[in-house]
Amino acid sequence: MTHQVEFPGLGLEFTVHETAFTIGSFEVKWYGIIIAVGFLLAILYASRRAKKMNIDMDKLFDAVIAGLIGSIIFARLFYVVFYPGDKYWKNPMEILAIHSGGLAIYGGVMGALLFGGIVAKLRKLSVPAVFDLTALGFLIGQCIGRWGNFVNQEAFGTATELPWRMYSDNTLQVVGGSAHPCFLYESILCLIGFILLHFFTKHHRRYDGQTFLLYIVWYGFCRFFIEGLRTDSLLIPVVGLRVSQVIAGASVVIGLLLLFLFRKKTCLTGCGSRRVMEAVGLLPEEDVGSTIFGDLPLEEKESEKTETPESKKEAAPQEKENDSQKSEEE
Repeated sequence: MTHQVEFPGLGLEFTVHETAFTIGSFEVKWYGIIIAVGFLLAILYASRRAKKMNIDMDKLFDAVIAGLIGSIIFARLFYVVFYPGDKYWKNPMEILAIHSGGLAIYGGVMGALLFGGIVAKLRKLSVPAVFDLTALGFLIGQCIGRWGNFVNQEAFGTATELPWRMYSDNTLQVVGGSAHPCFLYESILCLIGFILLHFFTKHHRRYDGQTFLLYIVWYGFCRFFIEGLRTDSLLIPVVGLRVSQVIAGASVVIGLLLLFLFRKKTCLTGCGSRRVMEAVGLLPEEDVGSTIFGDLPLEEKESEKTETPESKKEAAPQEKENDSQKSEEE
């Protein structure tokens, strides 16, 4: 399917195709490609940062594979459970038709954490540290993956006349005109969250798990307001509340509570606050010099320094003076 997408207030127009290419009768969708790119970028980032986080990459990869499987299962089940109507009750085999769409991001996050956390524990990794690195990977994947919604022209918001409004055949059909580009909101906010938490983890993290708690607060806060704009939210039966909005709000409250309770905690197994790293023995107490060519070795203690030829030359006149004074006294 092809969509003509416009951003009238910005003077931008795009023609987007849901199908990237076909192999015989099999269609390869852009949505799947974009999700895969986001996943691969997250893996690449994790592989570069794992050493700094003191996480064994081989063991972490086992947890990632398990998390990927869990995320697909839970994302689909989450969507099916809260899907309105009896479509999946009447035809349970439709549950397996993932290629036709229907994955819920919160279900995916839950499945990834559950399956990945279990394998990380079995592989004797620090689960909170793994969750910190995973949170940064989630933000990368979410930032990239939301552009799949743009290609499919889905997950947009209510009608608006703001300068950055989006107009397409789908927005016309659902809201009667231009709509909030919710995919863009979430993509930008995830990018900002990633940048902030990357530098926080690198320089200010005080305990394993702190970055993850900040992630659920940041993403929960952003998603709570974005979900309030969307027109395709899954609802909780009977009460009619938006599922993702309820989970987002609960995430913010729980995350803030835990951050407050752990505010004095200092327990690191990898990079973070230099003071804490020194306290737990991850860094020497003396600063390590750094150049564009890498880290300089620590200076030797004064008592153990070897004399250089220059220092010997400077000391020679002094020694001669001392000898002459001795001879005069004699």
